[in-house]
Amino acid sequence: MVEEILVEVTRSPWALTVMFMLVLGDAFLVVLPGEAAVTAFGALSASGGEPPLAAIIAVATAAAVTGDAACYVVGRTIGLDRWRWMRAPRVRTALMWARARLERRAALVLFTARFVPFARLAVNLTAGATRVGAVRFLAIAGLAALAWAAYQALIGAAVAALLPGAPVVAVVVSVVLAVGIGLAVDALLARRLGKPRAE
Repeated sequence: MVEEILVEVTRSPWALTVMFMLVLGDAFLVVLPGEAAVTAFGALSASGGEPPLAAIIAVATAAAVTGDAACYVVGRTIGLDRWRWMRAPRVRTALMWARARLERRAALVLFTARFVPFARLAVNLTAGATRVGAVRFLAIAGLAALAWAAYQALIGAAVAALLPGAPVVAVVVSVVLAVGIGLAVDALLARRLGKPRAE
């Protein structure tokens, strides 16, 4: 029953549109399952051939770049203290961290932040507010989005290849694996770079 629902979801003409919206929304609302959606679709693609893996990566890349660019524009036009949530102590700490890192290693920070949800939001807003060049920002954000989309989708596809004939299990295992790797990367970066983690 669940497998039939998953097959129908992947065959829907709206499947990639829904994934696009989740990844786009994830740029601002880190509670949305953007990463999980890309990983799940990667697993479903490897299990049933639909949607094509290349299409998943292309759509996820486009959505990620669009979301990151939107955060950059908000930072550039609104700044970093217009709304109350921006003035919360934890958010201020993250924004100060992002500003200090962008001043020293902008390209590295922009690229790696794409893989860490809360850091991604702080870095993209701060990049806009501190006037990182738009062309430079978009070039780095585009490369990072492509790497991120391929990484998320290929985790799902790899798990599905290891668990043939079990798309539901492949989706669950791949999403848990992707989330676990994400948390490990976040903890590692927090230790190495002194990044404040969202609790």
